[in-house]
Amino acid sequence: MKKIILSAALVFALGTTFTSCRDVKEKAESATEATGEAMDDAADAVEGAAKDTKDAVNDAADATGEAIEGAANDAGEAVDGAVDATGEAMDNAADAVEGAATDAKDAAGKAVDDASSAVEGAAKDTKDAATKAANDAMKTK
Repeated sequence: MKKIILSAALVFALGTTFTSCRDVKEKAESATEATGEAMDDAADAVEGAAKDTKDAVNDAADATGEAIEGAANDAGEAVDGAVDATGEAMDNAADAVEGAATDAKDAAGKAVDDASSAVEGAAKDTKDAATKAANDAMKTK
């Protein structure tokens, strides 16, 4: 009779463990998806920053071209205009890259936090199930 009860407790413990492992797998897949989404978001942010940088460079080139054309008439104003346009372009590019880096950092941090939470939850579930199985086995002795 004792063997039957211990066998039942062992089957219960194994069943709980495999169910818990399935939960861990599902949580890990969820964390993987969140990481993938974060990476996609970061890629989009970097792509946007690159486009903004390209536009800023094109704008600066246009402004420089206009400044060269106007240099024959008013050299001083053309130089001032080119300096202002280039400074704004650099500020815009720096702001865009900084924003993309911040977005990528935040998304990666969230993905890591989500994965950590999933693993901690699964570990707690497994520990609780093992403790319960052990307690149940001890009660049946």
